[in-house]
Amino acid sequence: MNDVTPEPEPADVVAPQDAHEPAAPAPLGVEREVTGHPGVDAHLARLAEVDHLPADGHLEVYEDVHRGLRAELTSLDAHPTPRPYENRS
Repeated sequence: MNDVTPEPEPADVVAPQDAHEPAAPAPLGVEREVTGHPGVDAHLARLAEVDHLPADGHLEVYEDVHRGLRAELTSLDAHPTPRPYENRS
């Protein structure tokens, strides 16, 4: 029998379970252009939030921005209500 105790592993060795940890969030560096439409620009600016979120948090932001942009497009189809003196009947 051998009475020698095994030496501990060095601290800089990565354990197998830690080898697949996700990377920290990092900006993608995608430039966002101003459209000139304040409502659209506000929704597109919200996309910058995903630069600071882990990947599993992106979906919620993307879906919210998509809903907002669809609402902006839908509002363009709405007919303005006539003013009191524009009765053309």
